Amino acid sequence: MSVPATSPDAPPGQPKKAATAAWIGSALEYYDFFIYGSAAALIFPKVFFDASDPATATLLSLATFGVAYAARPVGALFLGHFGDRLGRKKIMVFTLILMGLSTFLIGCLPTRAQVGGLAPVLLVLCRILQGISAAGEQASASSMSLEHAPAHRRGFFTSFTLSGTQGGQLIATLVFIAIAELPEDQLLSWGWRVPFWLSIAVAVVGHLIRRRLEETPAFARQAATDGVARLPLAVLLREHWADVLRVIAGALVASISTIFTVWALAYATSDSVGMSRSSMLWVGALANLVALGAIPLWATLSDRIGRRPVYLIGAAGSAVTMFLYLWAISTGSYPLTLLLGIVTFGVVYSAANGVWPSFYGEMFSTRVRLSGMAIGTQIGFAVAGFAVTFAAEIAGPNGDDWSSVALFAAALCLPPVVAALSARETHKVPTEQLGERPAPEAASQETVTA
Repeated sequence: MSVPATSPDAPPGQPKKAATAAWIGSALEYYDFFIYGSAAALIFPKVFFDASDPATATLLSLATFGVAYAARPVGALFLGHFGDRLGRKKIMVFTLILMGLSTFLIGCLPTRAQVGGLAPVLLVLCRILQGISAAGEQASASSMSLEHAPAHRRGFFTSFTLSGTQGGQLIATLVFIAIAELPEDQLLSWGWRVPFWLSIAVAVVGHLIRRRLEETPAFARQAATDGVARLPLAVLLREHWADVLRVIAGALVASISTIFTVWALAYATSDSVGMSRSSMLWVGALANLVALGAIPLWATLSDRIGRRPVYLIGAAGSAVTMFLYLWAISTGSYPLTLLLGIVTFGVVYSAANGVWPSFYGEMFSTRVRLSGMAIGTQIGFAVAGFAVTFAAEIAGPNGDDWSSVALFAAALCLPPVVAALSARETHKVPTEQLGERPAPEAASQETVTA
């Protein structure tokens, strides 16, 4: 049976425009974010750190990957606040420009050989700016898509944010496949900079796409009637503290993504396994290509049977398949690694990845939705970002204790399972009733009209 693409409150075509803006913006934004991950595993240990000690250089390089995740909770506090005060659209434009600029600057940085210890310091500063940008991107794009979507298709439309993320990762991987084929001297001198320079297109394209998007009917109605919260964080912690904790716990499932994308890449291309850079980058590329199809399918299923069962398939299933994937790498069998990489990241992980924008967003009311999603996810993502560093430490001095890393990844999937089991099922709740709580007497003092 066909369904309308718009809701009664949305201008014609806006749900599709919002989903498209979320997809393209997230793809461009996370292209920037993930080229850093590939570079941190393959290039930066030799360019920004002491190459005479490869193990320590790799550990420090992977730590800079986690720095952005540490910055994200701070960015979430500010961007969540202004997103619930000023609207979703302004934050979506701002985050895209900031990401494009900070990533372009990474491509312009001097190396350790040129300026010594200042090089990694500048790298970390740019990485912090990336983290602040990413803190507001997914929450604002997901809030925009959810609030524009028809109530019975919120899962499908909000999934475009995450399929865009996978699209950006796919593009980043394909770019690095080409760059990785350069001779070593060219790769380490100028070749690694090219993917970062290309990100200047993020600011231009993103601005052109997102400036034409209208603010959501839900936010406009909230601002015109009850008013926006003066301090969204105060309202969030008073009325939705349990949901914030659920989102923090649920966001730990992103550890599967960071370990798959960064640590497993470094492990597979290390001397202990010996796979080539380009072949392992193709594993990521094909897994992301499959994810582009799997994410909207899982999200559509969640519109029919609920968010919780689909999310649980992704969280619990990832604990099992990640173990199998790392085992496959340890065998040195590329066909087995390719197959299990696609199953793990392209299919199973996509169940949780495609559903969380609607699952988390539906826990909150309109007046604190962006704050709740941003703060909750970014605290959880901060742990997920440093999971790469922990994995490198757990893997031992030779970096080859894959089973310990697999157990670590499985343990990080347990809190998301508990969070999902304790959450309400919301896929049939009308959009205007999402996150409803009894209004406290003091609420009138904490709101302002638009």
